[in-house]
Amino acid sequence: MRNGNVHFTMYRCTSAVLCRLNVFSFPMHVKDYTMSANPSFSSDELGISKGTILGDHHMVEAFLGEGSFGVVTKCRDTKKNQTVAIKVNKSNPEILLQAKLEIFILEQLRRLDPDRCNIVEWNGYFLDGERICLNFELLDQSLSDYIGDRNNQGLPMREIRPILHQLTNALFHLGSVGIVHADLKPVNIMVVNRSESQVRVKLIDFGIACNTSAVIPGDCVGTIGYCAPEIMLGTPYDEAIDMWSLGLVAVELATGVPLYPGEDDYDVLKFIIETQEQFQYETDYRSKETRSIKLKCLDDLEQLLKVRQGPENGQTLFVRLIKEMLALDANQRITPSEVLKHPFFDPGLSRRTPCTDMNSTGGELLVLSQQPSSWKSHGSVPDEGSPSSRGAEVRGSCSDAPVSSAGPQLCLSDRAPGREAGGTPPPKGPERAPGPRPRQAAAKE
Repeated sequence: MRNGNVHFTMYRCTSAVLCRLNVFSFPMHVKDYTMSANPSFSSDELGISKGTILGDHHMVEAFLGEGSFGVVTKCRDTKKNQTVAIKVNKSNPEILLQAKLEIFILEQLRRLDPDRCNIVEWNGYFLDGERICLNFELLDQSLSDYIGDRNNQGLPMREIRPILHQLTNALFHLGSVGIVHADLKPVNIMVVNRSESQVRVKLIDFGIACNTSAVIPGDCVGTIGYCAPEIMLGTPYDEAIDMWSLGLVAVELATGVPLYPGEDDYDVLKFIIETQEQFQYETDYRSKETRSIKLKCLDDLEQLLKVRQGPENGQTLFVRLIKEMLALDANQRITPSEVLKHPFFDPGLSRRTPCTDMNSTGGELLVLSQQPSSWKSHGSVPDEGSPSSRGAEVRGSCSDAPVSSAGPQLCLSDRAPGREAGGTPPPKGPERAPGPRPRQAAAKE
């Protein structure tokens, strides 16, 4: 520590954002943490317990989760009398470097309006001794817990539609500022307030996010079971990896369980091959069966949804959209702006009589387990909640709003200057060391 700032002499600053922290490095992956308040939990390693004051005026009220990075706490800001979420990073050098890279990304996201762009609001950072603490708005529960509250049976189309639209909206705006999230999954999506009649969600955890220009081919990012094939195969990738992950999240919203669970990349690739019928090959290795649902093809998903939820309007369009989101060729994968114009989001769908045809997929082709149940900004983009582009105010939902036919409309915040799509690229970030980094397995419920 020097003059209240963490100082490492071995690194050189090349960015105004990180000059304040005086460090560059590459991201180290962190494991999952569960977003559920636990007032009795305490972290002996960090010396934090209920009642601890972080910084000058943040009193710990409960623990929301933990990981290899440190802990996430629910705190009372005694100066502003507000409740916030504080991510407390450990003080070891690797975690400090990771926290500073996350700050670099979060500084760029200040150009976006967090509410209209469906990303978590970041309120800055402060130091607690040698620990870096990130201050975020307090949200309700993870999408994983939200799905679990439905006994992992999946959500109806009328609930999936606004959630999927909001998450696509988030990806569109991340793309507008040249950022890849790289770890999109249900535990990194938060429900703002589950008591609201229209569910609102926000994307969180930018711990391994990076600028599109900083993507390293062959770099291992993401979580097993949610990362795109190009990552598992070690081929070049871009922000299209986020669309693949969103497609898997959408299937999980509909079915209540992951489509491609697995303990390693081989398991996941095997499941993809079995379902999407590509790259057929045989080896002597036999993976452990971990799936609750097994589909012979993605089209079988429609029949599964009819069995589980009953016939609903939009199921056929939903499956068609999923197939475009899960295109094995990243160049053929649908983009966020194209998703937002997809007929699945036609506002009339939620008001029509559901189709009652139970045989549209051609019979019993699915097997149910006995286990418990660099794209570019283009095209028209609905601006969620904007009367000018929607025709009416929408509060946290898009399912009943018409799609705008205007050009892309970026939800930029007034708090910090930004750039329009196609303008000056963001400042160059940390030089990340190439080479493999461990990728975590999906959290077990």
